[in-house]
Amino acid sequence: MKHRRIPKRRVAIAGAGIAALVAAGLTFQSANAAPTDQPDPLSVKAAGTLAHSLVSSLGADSAGSYYDTEAKKLVVNVVNDAAADKVRAAGAEAKVVTYTLAQLNSARTTLKDKAAIPGTAWSVDPRSNKVVVTADRSVKGGALAKLTEVTDGLGGKVEVKRSKGTFSTFIAGGDAIWGDGGRCSLGFNVVKDGKPYFLTAGHCTEAIKSWSDSQGGEEIGANEGSSFPGNDYGLVKYTKEIEHPSAVDLYNGSTQAIAKAGDATVGQKVQRSGSTTQVHDGEVTGLNATVNYQEGTVEGLIQTNVCAEPGDSGGALFAGDTALGLTSGGSGNCSGGGETFFQPVPEALDAYGASIG
Repeated sequence: MKHRRIPKRRVAIAGAGIAALVAAGLTFQSANAAPTDQPDPLSVKAAGTLAHSLVSSLGADSAGSYYDTEAKKLVVNVVNDAAADKVRAAGAEAKVVTYTLAQLNSARTTLKDKAAIPGTAWSVDPRSNKVVVTADRSVKGGALAKLTEVTDGLGGKVEVKRSKGTFSTFIAGGDAIWGDGGRCSLGFNVVKDGKPYFLTAGHCTEAIKSWSDSQGGEEIGANEGSSFPGNDYGLVKYTKEIEHPSAVDLYNGSTQAIAKAGDATVGQKVQRSGSTTQVHDGEVTGLNATVNYQEGTVEGLIQTNVCAEPGDSGGALFAGDTALGLTSGGSGNCSGGGETFFQPVPEALDAYGASIG
């Protein structure tokens, strides 16, 4: 699919997100209801609501959850039979696992303290009940030996994988935005104090201060906030009167309207729009991921198997009309595949006191 230039009047196309984990009025099944072998089908939104309620009520007995897209059901990890009974009574599938979230988070802390090596990333995978550590091809020699020593010491709580690519931020970047020395992608149009802004990746706003809708063109926006590393989000204020719809460019002559921001669910189907590789889809494979880029460590990211390439940075991760994430970085490409990480949109909105619009 050829790259299509977007008219300047449509430069401000923003990304979207997944069905939000909003606490809507989902009624639990009665404890006296007759048990069934299989839970009733659930939408992603209903599963997210149920997951939030169950994880809160189960406390330490819960070890994470994920959405089974084929069976349309919520799977909740638990560490004992009593918790499993509560999950089934609420209409979800229970899976009794070995490790608690506290144990897995302790393993993450050990990795952060002893193995924060550039070229590595990790997140809790609720489907395997492990912390999955990915090392890219740059991790070798003494660095690989150190990583192996630390992960071996964590035993069965950790699984190590290798990536054929190299973890990097995707600066170069929905619709293209240009600055002195680089290109990124616009994420989402937002409103702050009644004024129009847009979100993009923090590593983009750290490198570039003023933005245009064409290479060498007139400024349309200037940075007002930037956070990278640690986080990966930036806020740009429009300095030129220009259309800024709350929508994502689908690169087929149409757009997807964006109405709200939400949180991701492991197993959820999502799409990404970026100016280099346009629109691609996949699913969420992990939450609260840590990535050790060469420039520094970023935490709290959404991990996916959606591909991306340089220039897609800042672009939109979305599902339906909900804003989910801003493209941060990853490894691989859209020919051979790979993994890509996204800065959650709700965190960026909260940081700047902005809203989708």
